[in-house]
Amino acid sequence: MEKYKEIERSIIKKFRPCIWSKFMKAVKDYKLISEGDKIAVCISGGKDSALLAKCMEELQKHGNVKFDIEYIVMDPGYTKSVLDKIKENLHILNINAHIFNVPIFKIADMTKAKSPCFLCARMRRGHLYNFAKNLGCNKIALGHHYDDVLATILLNQTYNGCFGGMRPKLHSDHYAGMELIRPLYLVREDNIIEWAKYNGLSFIGCACSVTRKSSGKRILMKKMIGDLKKYNPDVEKSLFASLSNVNLNTVISYNKDGNKYNFLDDYEM
Repeated sequence: MEKYKEIERSIIKKFRPCIWSKFMKAVKDYKLISEGDKIAVCISGGKDSALLAKCMEELQKHGNVKFDIEYIVMDPGYTKSVLDKIKENLHILNINAHIFNVPIFKIADMTKAKSPCFLCARMRRGHLYNFAKNLGCNKIALGHHYDDVLATILLNQTYNGCFGGMRPKLHSDHYAGMELIRPLYLVREDNIIEWAKYNGLSFIGCACSVTRKSSGKRILMKKMIGDLKKYNPDVEKSLFASLSNVNLNTVISYNKDGNKYNFLDDYEM
C-alpha cells in the first residue's frame, strides 16, 4: 500500500475515536460545511494543517455533502530548506497545493511591532482570504484544534484583560461572503502528535525568526494549563465548557457587535 493511503487509512481506522469522530462531530455540530461550498484548506507546513487536509479530503471523497476543495500554501518568507520540507510532505501526503509568496515575515520584522505574532497572523489571514476568493472559494479552513481554543481563553484573560475564545466558524469582516472554519476544533493536540508519529511524519515548527526570539505566549498558556491540571484533572473540560456557559448576570459589562453593554444600563429595572 502506498504511503499516503496508509496515512489516510490510519485516520479512519486506528485514530477514528480521537480524530475522525471528533472531526466529524465538529463539522456536524457547528454546521461547518454546506452543499456546494468551495473550501480553501490552508496548509502551513505543520502537523495540524496536514491532518486537516487529509480529513477534509476524506470527507469530500466519502461524505454525503458535496463540496469542492482547493489546497493552498502561503510562503510568508520561508527559507529554502523549510519550503522544500513543506513540498516534500505535500508529495508524501499526495496533496496538490497552490503555493504563493507574500513577504510577511520581512514586513512584520521591519515594523518592530509590539505584538509581531498578532500582526503576522492578521496579515496572513488577509492574504489567505484574498487568494482563496480569487480561486472562487467561499470558505477557508484552518487547523486550529481544541488546545488552541483553551490557550486563547487564557491568553485573552491574562494578557488582554477580557474573556474571549475562538469560535469554530466566523464571517470575514473584510471579505464579503467569506467564512473561516475550524474543523479540528474538538481534536486534541496530543492525538495529532500521536498520528504524526505513528505514520513517521515530521513537520516544520514555527519558521518565524521573530517568534523564535520570544518566549511564545501560546506555549506559555499551554504550560499553565498543564500546571493547573495538577490541581484539577478536568480543568481543560471546564475551560472549554466556559465558552458555552457565560452567565451575563455576573459580569460588569460585555461587548457585542461593536456595542458595549453595562450591567447598570438595566440594573434598576
